[in-house]
Amino acid sequence: MTDSSKRNRKHHAGMGALPCKGGVFFRVWAPHADQVWVTGDFNDWSKTEHPLVHEGNGYWYAEVKGAKAGQEYKFVLRNGDTVLERIDPYARQVTNSVGHGVIYDPAAFDWQGDDFQVSSHNELVIYELHIGSFHVEEEGRPGGFETMLQRLDHLVKLGVNAIQIMPIAEFAGDYSWGYNPAHIFAVESAYGGPDGFKQLVREAHKRGIAVILDVVYNHFGPSDLDLWQFDGWQENDKGGIYFYNDHRSKTPWGDTRPDYGRGEVRQFIHDNAMMWLEDYHVDGLRWDMILYIHSVNGDGGETIPEGWSLMQYVNQDVRKRFPGRIMIAEDLHSNPAITADPDRSGAGFHSQWDAQFVHPIREMVIQADDAGRSMEAVKTAITYRYEEDACNRVIYSESHDEVANGKARVPQEINNDDPTGWHAQKRSTLAAGLLFTSPGIPMIFQGQEFLQGEWFRDNVPLDWHMNEEYHGVARMYRDLIWLRLNRDGVSRGLCGQNVAVTHVNDQQNLIALQRWDQHGDGDDVMVIANCGYEVKEGYRIGMPQSGEWKLRFNSDASIYSDDFQNTLSTHLTATDEAQDGLPASAEVTIAPYSVLIYSRDPS
Repeated sequence: MTDSSKRNRKHHAGMGALPCKGGVFFRVWAPHADQVWVTGDFNDWSKTEHPLVHEGNGYWYAEVKGAKAGQEYKFVLRNGDTVLERIDPYARQVTNSVGHGVIYDPAAFDWQGDDFQVSSHNELVIYELHIGSFHVEEEGRPGGFETMLQRLDHLVKLGVNAIQIMPIAEFAGDYSWGYNPAHIFAVESAYGGPDGFKQLVREAHKRGIAVILDVVYNHFGPSDLDLWQFDGWQENDKGGIYFYNDHRSKTPWGDTRPDYGRGEVRQFIHDNAMMWLEDYHVDGLRWDMILYIHSVNGDGGETIPEGWSLMQYVNQDVRKRFPGRIMIAEDLHSNPAITADPDRSGAGFHSQWDAQFVHPIREMVIQADDAGRSMEAVKTAITYRYEEDACNRVIYSESHDEVANGKARVPQEINNDDPTGWHAQKRSTLAAGLLFTSPGIPMIFQGQEFLQGEWFRDNVPLDWHMNEEYHGVARMYRDLIWLRLNRDGVSRGLCGQNVAVTHVNDQQNLIALQRWDQHGDGDDVMVIANCGYEVKEGYRIGMPQSGEWKLRFNSDASIYSDDFQNTLSTHLTATDEAQDGLPASAEVTIAPYSVLIYSRDPS
């Protein structure tokens, strides 16, 4: 707790509306208010019956006997002759973004003994999704936590063990990507509110699926924002106590950057992060575009040191209080300091979204002409890492950012006229094959596993009929995830830190890589990718040792699509003929735009 946010501890600790025996404690920070009251269902919305007492340092406090969870309330603040009605900044529930706060008891939910532990980072496979469009039952209404529950078994069958949910903090209206938070402590009412989200987390945990939540701290709002000039004070016609009131307030999304240098605002953001981890049992947070937390314009110019120290502050506390949880950053500027430890001046995130993978891989598969594909660029994408830990990066070929804002889904980008045809199927699954065999934490975006086309929109639901029509492609993703997580004990290397790209042939559009954890049978994995249109027959590839290598995966198998040729790629017998810097080699046959995965049976 910072010095400026220390409070009089003779009263109940905490912020907002806090249910207690016989009533509710209320506390709000309003340093420029002359008087504060709380009004609500408990006093017939009287504006004067329950005044708050000033505790010092801008904090106001009251205890209201008889108030209880479920009742609606607001704060009334007087600044001079101005009287303001405000939703509690710490409200855990609201009727809607411009409505009332709702008193909520965070301890009342039955977690049924939930003590889920997230998998180690090297054994995570993330599925990014948007609650409002993932599964919609009623036209004209967004999906919610309840409809999401109905599709959890799809994710279990697919094999992912973590879902990353786009922001669910209360936003303006019912449809949104979620990156316009009006009330960061309240769960979106249109999705089902706080208990609905808790139920989703609990049920996901029962199925072995971790929940990572997207949070937005680079700006608030900008609309439906009661934080704006909250207690009537402002400078330069800016946002007041929660925001910068100079040029630092401006972001690409609104003039609403929080004041990371003000202790109470730092505590506000810190408390929010801790709430998700503690009260909602989420297994990690993904911070949206932190470039605009630690820099003013996102161009590497003027920095915001207090933004950097805020991230360190939160991440250090998470590491201390919630070991095993994962903190992920979106920065996209290949900055190793993002995932460096705070004791080495790093921001302290465990992992970061990696632009060094997504852009060259997308470019390679979208490129229409084989001659334009660069295997050297693919090699760099595969081997890039931040410091020594491969899991310091989250890798993907589709995300909500990559399939909107002027860009479409990968199959659509490959062939806009035929996004489910042979080329779209082959090259999008080529990207998937490289994704699940490269070092890093792999992530896919909702519907990617069944060729969802067009581009992402918050009011256009996934077409679940495609999951039936392209069940073979979904099976391919399932098989790749199975191998990536070493479910059969024959592909441990795909969970390991180590990679060597052993063969790069730009002219033939072919690349091969070796993955391993400790080396040995059941560990060493060889991956061969044909990124060209021509079948390669009798193509010699170096192997780590002689003997039999079992074919574990062939993306051209007809079980994945009736359109695939089922090219005869077989088990290999490697001989002691050195190749590619490896002591053995074998001749392979590989179909166009295909991936083969080989390993040896455990001894």
